[in-house]
Amino acid sequence: MKHQIILASASPRRKELLTQIGLPFTVQAACGEEKCEARLPQKQVEELSFHKAMEIAEKTEGAAVVIGADTLVFFRGKPLGKPRDEKEAALMLKALQGQTHQVYTGVTLIWHQGKSLRQMSFHERTDVSVWPMTDEEIEEYVKSGEPMDKAGAYGIQGLFARFIRRIEGDYNNVVGLPVGRLYQEMKLEGLLD
Repeated sequence: MKHQIILASASPRRKELLTQIGLPFTVQAACGEEKCEARLPQKQVEELSFHKAMEIAEKTEGAAVVIGADTLVFFRGKPLGKPRDEKEAALMLKALQGQTHQVYTGVTLIWHQGKSLRQMSFHERTDVSVWPMTDEEIEEYVKSGEPMDKAGAYGIQGLFARFIRRIEGDYNNVVGLPVGRLYQEMKLEGLLD
């Protein structure tokens, strides 16, 4: 590997996905405040991923490529972040049940080329349809604790799988990192051996 790969995220799901496709990497989690000027969902996730990648890239020297990623759930054009508490998680799930929503992940790659930094960003969108859920099912799922650190208050790879009716697009995008597209973009940029 001619470039050291640095994942600018502490997400265990992103770490699992990168490991799954066989890329050796280290983790340096970005911890800056998430601020965004963009309006469109795809631009929001790209901007947030850029800030994460740049925070780490500015501290990095040598042949390293930094991967920043941000995933947001959008329902009827509004972003659903991570719930602040169980009540907010239940409200999000009540909105999503029986409906179709969108999951966007923005990914930014930043690497040194000579004395300058190069960067490229992309996004993926996946449409997720959820089966209708009873209030009891929502309450039981919230009590599991699974929704609390996840955008949209659910993890598709966990207990919530029982409520997924259909997805259109990349499953891994919903988990948090569209690794197939990431690999292809890195290959195109000459960042892989």
